[in-house]
Amino acid sequence: MSKFGVELEVHIASLRRYARSLLRNSADAEDLVQEALTRAVSRADSFKAGTNLRAWLFTILHNVHVNQVRSRASRPDEVPVEAVESRLVTPARQEERIELRDMSRALDDLPVEQRQVLLLVALEGMKYEEVAETLGVPIGTVMSRLSRAREAVRTKLSNEGGVTLRRVK
Repeated sequence: MSKFGVELEVHIASLRRYARSLLRNSADAEDLVQEALTRAVSRADSFKAGTNLRAWLFTILHNVHVNQVRSRASRPDEVPVEAVESRLVTPARQEERIELRDMSRALDDLPVEQRQVLLLVALEGMKYEEVAETLGVPIGTVMSRLSRAREAVRTKLSNEGGVTLRRVK
């Protein structure tokens, strides 16, 4: 082993300690130290004898770390497919679309007064008093129109439910 190699070996434990505290992951720290030592050995001719080898090695380790951080920041995180596989599959939505279509048709068939009340209460979440004030009708009228609208939609949806779709998995 060369004199440079012997001097280099003395500092490996310090480099590992620093890398572990920097990364908080032993495997990543070992990889960082390995890469820094590889660069140091490949560039041994650029080290000036008589200068601080430890500082030179720590500078290399620091620069390798900074380069790795920049590299990771510039590319998206790598995630194993198994970790997101369940989110990649989109469930069939035909039934939902048919239900929405049927609900839309049932609403369209309602008289305007009933549709207004139903939409303000069910969709907008308004209280009966607010609906009465908004439409300028008594609260009893709101309640009666809402009741008739709900019943009409319920009846329409149950009558159109004659076509049952078979679920295939």
